[in-house]
Amino acid sequence: MAEKLGLRRRLALDIAGKLYDNLRERHQLMQLFWECTLRCNLSCRHCGSDCKATAACKDMPIEDFARVLDSVAAATDPHKVMVNVTGGEPLMRTDLERCGRIIYEKGFPWGMVTNGLALTPERYKRLLQSGLRAMTISLDGIGEDHDWMRGRKGSYERAIAAIRMVVESGEIEFDVVTCVNRRNYPKLNEIKELLISTGLKEWRLFTVFPMGRGAEDPDLQLSGEQFRGLMEFIKATRKEGRIKAAYGCEGFLGHYEGDVRDHFFLCNAGISVGGVLCDGSISACTSIRADYHQGNIYKDDFMEVWNNRFQPYRDHSWMYRDDCAECRFWKYCQGSGMHLRDGDGKLILCHLKRLEETEK
Repeated sequence: MAEKLGLRRRLALDIAGKLYDNLRERHQLMQLFWECTLRCNLSCRHCGSDCKATAACKDMPIEDFARVLDSVAAATDPHKVMVNVTGGEPLMRTDLERCGRIIYEKGFPWGMVTNGLALTPERYKRLLQSGLRAMTISLDGIGEDHDWMRGRKGSYERAIAAIRMVVESGEIEFDVVTCVNRRNYPKLNEIKELLISTGLKEWRLFTVFPMGRGAEDPDLQLSGEQFRGLMEFIKATRKEGRIKAAYGCEGFLGHYEGDVRDHFFLCNAGISVGGVLCDGSISACTSIRADYHQGNIYKDDFMEVWNNRFQPYRDHSWMYRDDCAECRFWKYCQGSGMHLRDGDGKLILCHLKRLEETEK
């Protein structure tokens, strides 16, 4: 696979690597995730958080998260830090509008990730009035395929209605995210055409990594050939230009780097992305389910932790072991995404290896 990178791609990756070294050194916080609840109104097959309607961890009071925002605002320009409200399902919180207003009044733009089930026109209007600036809605297939993934009949109709409503409003930055699995993989073109018909401009696709509920579900895991097929589909869709498709941020993709997303691979967790989990744990991307927490807001100041305790995220030399130590693409990948490591630091899944195995 080395020869397939080509000279121009290798040079581009080398340049990107130097830029990324600078980003690691500066570690300027640009995105702050807030896991505001672990409650959810669905029971998705691929849930990495194993969320339920009633969660063992109570919702974090907005007053507690507000202290984090004050810590960030004292050290940086809040207008340049995007707050991403996640869960669970954020719309389970009846005080979400109040939370959004407090975030907005402290100078932070904010957005949310939702399944769309509870996004009524009235609720959407209130969220806009609370300063909502961005949103992502999940759509994992058409009709029964989406309902199968989400564990609730009728969830598809609610999701597609929410997508149409947000697109038609034109008020905020908006995209749809799709978890590609064995069931919806043959229907990607149908999903694409549906989303184009709604007027959607941006579409992110990702694959399930073996954590949470998805770890033991073979229907969720693509074969190597299907994974390569997904890369080819995204590449062709981007070239077509009718909708901006992109693969998720995880994993180095060899010669697909530069073709299936707008940037070369970099795990931004702990570099520009920080996070606060529902129990107060200070982490990075909320996709990281292994315990790589660096502190807790109920004991520590967020920015002190961000500036001084995130070295495992910024220096991946500890990942230079096992297969990674023998990989000729280490300098480009540097151990892949943090969310693809278990609690012992072992790499759970290597996207590059999946692609290479289809060539044998």
